[in-house]
Amino acid sequence: MDAFWAWFWGAGWFWFAMFWAALLVNGRAAFKLLLDWKGMLTTCRFVEEAYEKLATLPEEAALERDPNAPVFMHLVPAWQEPEIAATLRALLDSRYPHAKLHIVVATREEEERTPHPAMGVSTAELVRRFREGLPPWQQKMLSLVAMPGEGRKAHQLNWALRPEVLKPLLDLRYDPARVFIGLSDADSIPDPNIYRWIAADLAKHRGQLAYQGVTLSLANFARLDVRGRVCAVQQSSIFIRVSIARLINERRRIAAFARLQARAPRLGRLLRPVFELCFRRSLICLGHNQFVRLDVLQSLGGFPTSGATEDSTLGYALGARGVLMAALPMLELVDMPETNAGMIRQNARWYKGVLDDVAFLRGVWRARPTAYNFAQLARHVGNKVIEWPIAALVYPVLGFLGWHLAYRFSYHPVWFLLGVAFPSISLGLTIWVGGIVTQDLIESLAGHFPRRVDVVRTTLKAKFWGTFRCQTYWLLATRGAWRVLWAIVRTGRFEPVKTDRVVR
Repeated sequence: MDAFWAWFWGAGWFWFAMFWAALLVNGRAAFKLLLDWKGMLTTCRFVEEAYEKLATLPEEAALERDPNAPVFMHLVPAWQEPEIAATLRALLDSRYPHAKLHIVVATREEEERTPHPAMGVSTAELVRRFREGLPPWQQKMLSLVAMPGEGRKAHQLNWALRPEVLKPLLDLRYDPARVFIGLSDADSIPDPNIYRWIAADLAKHRGQLAYQGVTLSLANFARLDVRGRVCAVQQSSIFIRVSIARLINERRRIAAFARLQARAPRLGRLLRPVFELCFRRSLICLGHNQFVRLDVLQSLGGFPTSGATEDSTLGYALGARGVLMAALPMLELVDMPETNAGMIRQNARWYKGVLDDVAFLRGVWRARPTAYNFAQLARHVGNKVIEWPIAALVYPVLGFLGWHLAYRFSYHPVWFLLGVAFPSISLGLTIWVGGIVTQDLIESLAGHFPRRVDVVRTTLKAKFWGTFRCQTYWLLATRGAWRVLWAIVRTGRFEPVKTDRVVR
């Protein structure tokens, strides 16, 4: 054994390879954190500018007279949702002509037969009671459909999009090119100006086919403990520094390449595969605060039902069709699971969706083997399937290893400097970007929330834990991913569980 360890520690080629592997991983981590910082700044600036211009949006009376104003059908899939009335109230209070806005709640007959014991009545019954208390003109805006049989959220949504549901609601305005299908969860609190903003944007850019708005997991912030609030801020940061920032920057990259191609068509044709492979990014749909034009959705066969998370699959499907989703700056608040177990279950469901999307992307690549479709598949497998479960272990281990090996190669001054610097910068940026900048930027958006939420850290304990436990959420997400993998290894399958909002 002593001989083995002597050989192991003396294997210079092995440690040389490990040094450069650690250097690359730590450099990549620091670079990604800088990109996250820039992404948050981009998204927050985008939101601030939009809210400053709210007064310039068209008024309801003008939109009612405008024959080109879009018609919205907003879907709310629901299963055991005791507080759905808050979401419906927020949607009905939207500033948009009531004749051009229809809200459809999609429930399941199974819940009608066996309501949750803690609720006593089904979600559909709660919707009916809420509807009875509305004035007649708002009753016309709210509809209820119940899906028979088994199925997930995607099946409920597609049940609400059947022609026998669409035609009575949209009447003579049933032109799929003028109708946008909105989507919110039953815990969503949307901004009342969302529809007006989209209508104004469509007046300028008629070709827009889909929108994804800014979503923050802060609706139940007051009910969370200190750790839950840290996780709520971190989950919200994913949406502002990755999801929306990617949509904004993707449009800029494509516009820049289009200008290059216009100046040098031959060079543009040669570089297009390289551009799509290296610089294009997949669209991210979040399943709420999301809008897709009806004819586009119908061309895809409705919401994808192949995986546990129809929203991520829809983003990939839109990207494969060449649809460029636009960023929507209006805010929407949603609930955060209020226990560690709930956060783990939520992330387990998301990771199961990640695994399901591999087969979908593989099928897209085989049907149309383009550089973009290959990039979608490769990045999905590398960044989500592989990196998600191991990042919480790999990055700290390689950070420590990078520091250690820097001294092993201290006779190379440049190597030593890089080996010490990259892990140090990565650690510092983790605290700065994750614990400090994220909180400050979310606080800066608080004045635009559709409902008052106090996200300011007022106690020393909250500030300390919010800064130095900013990785708590990511550790819970990792546990969710490993729960899925362990279940698949043991039983060959994993059945995702919905976040329980009945028992809090």
